[in-house]
Amino acid sequence: MSAVLVTGGAGYIGSHACKALKAAGFTPVTYDNLATGWEDAVRFGPFERGDLADRDRLDQVFARWQPVAVMHFAALSQVGEAMAKPGLYWRNNVAGSLTLIEAAAAAGCLRFVFSSTCATYGEHDNIVLDEDTPQLPLNAYGASKRAVENILRDFEAAYGLRHVIFRYFNVAGADPEGEVGECHRPETHLIPVMLEAIDGMRPALTIHGTDYPTPDGTCIRDYVHVCDLVDAHVLGLRWLEDGKPSRVFNLGTGKGFSVREVVDASRAVTNRDVPFNEGPRRAGDATKLVSGSTRASQELGWEPHRSTMAQMIEDAWRWHRHGPYEK
Repeated sequence: MSAVLVTGGAGYIGSHACKALKAAGFTPVTYDNLATGWEDAVRFGPFERGDLADRDRLDQVFARWQPVAVMHFAALSQVGEAMAKPGLYWRNNVAGSLTLIEAAAAAGCLRFVFSSTCATYGEHDNIVLDEDTPQLPLNAYGASKRAVENILRDFEAAYGLRHVIFRYFNVAGADPEGEVGECHRPETHLIPVMLEAIDGMRPALTIHGTDYPTPDGTCIRDYVHVCDLVDAHVLGLRWLEDGKPSRVFNLGTGKGFSVREVVDASRAVTNRDVPFNEGPRRAGDATKLVSGSTRASQELGWEPHRSTMAQMIEDAWRWHRHGPYEK
């Protein structure tokens, strides 16, 4: 089977991608330094421990496995941390990605699927976001991802490295079979934090900002199930295998949920109260991020099947209660 190098394959999205790749007939080779990932999440192919900054190690892995493509998930991704420590994000996300891209080009691995983010768009009042919306990131996380997108375009011009860029909206849920799921230390994502509060693992959920110009005062996000998301990545890889040109795709459902609406949905799914308190806005948070794009559906044939809020919370709740590795 053809190998695909999956950076960050021991993390939340990367581990789900490895499962989807194996099901599609590929050998997913996880490359991860385990700074935020979990070795127990590497279940679907071989594991190569290494850092993106280590060019020699990358060259060894490319030579050993001769992957037909790279799926690049490894990155720091916390907005608050990016605001406080921008240098960390430029060094890890940009410099690390550049080293990886250089290694891929040198190895002749010229298909590249990149995990980007809707945070590259920044704040655009009262519009839904498509792939042509101007990119005006509010923080070093979004800016670092935009920079890697630009690097990929330059490497295509110089070396023929074709790429598919996926700009995610909020990713949620877990593998319905319970093999992998979301597990961060510390946890910062809304749904797992909320489930921890419901389960008594933390005193309460903090709602960051209740004075946004939205119907209930809390910020609005578009949520997509992690399994639907990684299905799109396999379709993106097939796109490149078919010789099609480099392309950018948003991955969202086109429906926004406020924080309060997510809290209400969690109460309905778990049949438990959600303890919460209200806090100030976090620096770098946009008011509303909702995808207005149908490009992934029209061109890739991608259709999200599990991305209802109830299904995402149900799968996340199942994982939270029965997940197989340390929480």
